Amino acid sequence: MKRNFYIGAIFLALVAALAAGSVVLEKKAAVEGADVVAPRFEVDPLWPKPLPNHWVQGMSVGVSVDSQDHVWIVHRTNTFEPMEIYASAQPPKAECCVPAPPVLEFDEEGNLIGHWGGPGQGYEWPDSNHGITVDYKGNVWIGGNGRGKDRSRFHDNQILKFTQEGKFLMQIGHPAMSQGSNDPDNLKGPAKMFVDKATNELYVADGYGNHRVAVYDAETGKYKRHWGAYGHKPDDTDLGPYNPDAPPAQQFRNPVHCAELANDGLLYVCDRPNDRIQVFKKDGTFVKEAFIAKRTLGDGSAWDIAFSKDPQQKYIFLADGSNEKIYILLRDTLEILTSFGDGGRQPGQFYAVHSIATDSKGNIFTTETYRGQRVQK
Repeated sequence: MKRNFYIGAIFLALVAALAAGSVVLEKKAAVEGADVVAPRFEVDPLWPKPLPNHWVQGMSVGVSVDSQDHVWIVHRTNTFEPMEIYASAQPPKAECCVPAPPVLEFDEEGNLIGHWGGPGQGYEWPDSNHGITVDYKGNVWIGGNGRGKDRSRFHDNQILKFTQEGKFLMQIGHPAMSQGSNDPDNLKGPAKMFVDKATNELYVADGYGNHRVAVYDAETGKYKRHWGAYGHKPDDTDLGPYNPDAPPAQQFRNPVHCAELANDGLLYVCDRPNDRIQVFKKDGTFVKEAFIAKRTLGDGSAWDIAFSKDPQQKYIFLADGSNEKIYILLRDTLEILTSFGDGGRQPGQFYAVHSIATDSKGNIFTTETYRGQRVQK
């Protein structure tokens, strides 16, 4: 009898313990379920495939993905050390190598399937190209940030529009013509562009010489509107070096490096030297801002952004070419969830990671400027 009692007591104790353990596990699961799990990425070290014709890639300052998941980059053909392009010397000094054409198109497998670019009839190719965007119609847009011989004026005050085959379509602005951040006719070192499918408006991060976002009709090039930080009228007063302990600057510093429109109509702007992202409505109304690695000096932290491909665009992927990493942020709160990458030459590491884009499958593509000179998947 006593033995049965003990067995019954032990059984009840085990049931109670299991019940308590179940409650603890349920609570833990609920807590873990409430946490946001950021997506994880690993590098594809064999993407892209080697370029043909002894071609090599220079400072790579733009990447975009079109509706077919083809990856487009623009790089600078005048940024090589002499030994990198011995084959282009007159006479050639060696078998290898020569600069690849400025615009390169890769398919999903990393095969080079298109290439063009450079000076031509009817348009003024930038001294220093910068930024590439393939819009929803398949048009290819390119900016530039070359200063030219007169360092005070900026040579590249224009944006160019082409077909995917490289046929010239339109130019907005002209070299060395900018009258500053409130000039409707010219840009000044435009860094990156985005075309709004709903309105066919071109948003420009303008950029290296100006301190604004500028908006144009993407079909005619007609000026629409512009604004500076916090939606203010832009001011070209020199703000001096960035100080992370000072009150937030009321104007953008140079360069204003990206302007990306989300599906819900919010525009995200990279104020690179001020280490921040500012968010606006399409009319320039300021919504909010967030600082990224606020104590980053020099080249700043907010270089370029891309959105995740879910309908809500839940995540922002932000390229930081100073700290050599990609941050993953929640788009609604601008909270940093995690980051990946580090400085270095190996696959998955970065040297001046400059531009970023995503394809329909959620893969990330990055380009690297300065001596980075590559695209990674």
